[in-house]
Amino acid sequence: MHFQWYPGHMTKAKRMMQENIKLIDLVIELVDARVPLSSRNPDIDELGKNKARIILLNKSDLANEKQNDIWADYFKKKGFYAVKINSRSGAGIKAINHVVQEACKEKIERDRKRGIINRPIRAMVVGIPNVGKSTFINSFAGKACTKTGNKPGVTKGKQWIRLNKNVELLDTPGILWPKFEDQMVGLRLALIGSIKDELLNIEELALSFIEFVIENYSGTLNKRYDINEEQESVKVLMEIADKRLCRKRENELDLEKASGIIIDDFRNGKLGKITLEFPENE
Repeated sequence: MHFQWYPGHMTKAKRMMQENIKLIDLVIELVDARVPLSSRNPDIDELGKNKARIILLNKSDLANEKQNDIWADYFKKKGFYAVKINSRSGAGIKAINHVVQEACKEKIERDRKRGIINRPIRAMVVGIPNVGKSTFINSFAGKACTKTGNKPGVTKGKQWIRLNKNVELLDTPGILWPKFEDQMVGLRLALIGSIKDELLNIEELALSFIEFVIENYSGTLNKRYDINEEQESVKVLMEIADKRLCRKRENELDLEKASGIIIDDFRNGKLGKITLEFPENE
C-alpha cells in the first residue's frame, strides 16, 4: 500500500507559515507520542531554525510510558525542550508556561536591555494533521479558542490567540510534506489518523498493525479479543471478525468492518498504551 496525502491547502498553509515566521519568537511543535518521529514534518526544522523550540509529546496517555520518557530524553539531547502532555485531560499543560519562559529567556533578557518590558512572547503552534493542536490551544488557554475534530484538516487558516499578557499563539493548519521517503512513516501516520481513512485500504492497514502488535506487544490482541495470536495475521483478522460478529449478508466474514474495529480500538486506547516506533531503531 502506498501512502500519500498532500491536498492543495497544505501548500498555501506552508507559505503562510513562512511569511509569519519572522514575527515569531518560539515554535511549539506538537507530535503524537505514539509516533514521535514519524509525526514530525521535516520542513519544520528549516522553518524554525534560529528560533526557540519546544516539542510537546501529545496523546502521551495513549503511548507506552517508558517510551514516552525515552523519547523526551531523545529530543532534549537534540537541543529541544520536551514536555509530555495530554491535551484532552490537561495533564502536563501547567508545566508549559514555565518551559515557554525558559526557552525564551534570552529573548526576554534582550528585550529588557533595550527597555522593552512585558512584550508578549509570540509562539507559532505547528504540527501535522490530527496531532491535537486545536485541543492543546483550547486546553492551554482554558477556553474554546479554536474548532476541534477527531479527523485531519479541521483548522483551515491562521489564527492569533492572546493567552495572557505573556504569551500570544499563532495557530496554523496541520501540514504534511509532499512525499514520504519511507513508507513506514506513511503507515504509522495512517494508523494514528493523520491521513484520511477514505484514502486507505483499511484491511491492509489492520494486517500490518496486527503483525506489529504481535511482535512488540504480545498478548494484547488475545486479551482484547480472546483470539489465538500464534497464527498468520490474516487468520487473526478472520478470528477477530468472527468473535465480533462482523458478517456480510451471505454470512461471509466482513474483514473490512473488523479492520475498522481494530484500528479504532488502537486510536482510542482500548488496546492499551502502544508506541509504534522506538528511538533505538531510528
